[in-house]
Amino acid sequence: MTRIHNETHLVGRIGWLRAAVLGANDGIISTASLILGVASAAASQTNILLAGIAGLVAGAMSMAAGEYVSVSSQSDTENADIARERRELANIYISRGVEYGLAQQVAEQLMTKDALGAHARDELGISEITTARPVQAALTSAATFSVGAAAPLALALVSPSRWTIAAVSVGSLLFLAVLGAIGAKAGGASIVKPTIRVAFWGALAMGVTAGIGAIFGAVG
Repeated sequence: MTRIHNETHLVGRIGWLRAAVLGANDGIISTASLILGVASAAASQTNILLAGIAGLVAGAMSMAAGEYVSVSSQSDTENADIARERRELANIYISRGVEYGLAQQVAEQLMTKDALGAHARDELGISEITTARPVQAALTSAATFSVGAAAPLALALVSPSRWTIAAVSVGSLLFLAVLGAIGAKAGGASIVKPTIRVAFWGALAMGVTAGIGAIFGAVG
C-alpha cells in the first residue's frame, strides 16, 4: 500500500516569513528610535510626530526597494545557473551525436517535464520553496514595516508629551517581544531566544539614538 507523503514543512514559509519579520522589526526599531531621538532633543510634539510619519513612509519605501533589488539579484543568479545547466545538458546530447537543434529541443522538453527542475534541486539547491520572489518580498516588507512603524507612532500620538519617551520605549520593547514570539512560533522555533534577541537589539538601538538626541539637544 502506497503512503501519501503529506507532511508540512515549515521551511516553506521562509520566504515571506523572513521578509515579514524583518520588515516589522525594522519598522518598530527605526521609527521608535527616530521618535526617541527627536523627543530626547526636546523637540515639540508636532515635530516628533512629523519625524515619525516621515520615518514610516521613507522606511517602507526603502524596505520595498531594498528587498526587491536584493531578491531580484538572487533570482537573476538562479536563472543564470539554470540556463547554464540547460546548456550543459544540451551539450551532453551533442557529444553523443545528437544534432545541435535536436539537443536543444531535448533540453527544453526535459525542463518542461521537470527533469531539469529535479537536477536544479539536487545540484544547485534550487526548489519551489526557496525560489526567489522579488515582488512578494518587496510588498511583504513594505506592508509589515508600515504596521511595525505605526505602533510606536501611535504611542507617541496618544501619550502626553512628558510621557512620550517612556511610553514609546516600553511599548516598543513589548511590541518587539511579541513580534519575536510570533516569528518564532510561525517558524516552529523556541520562543524565548528570538524574543530576547529582538528585544535586546531594539533596546540598544533606541538607547543609543535617544542618547545622541539628548546630547545634541543639550548642545543646542
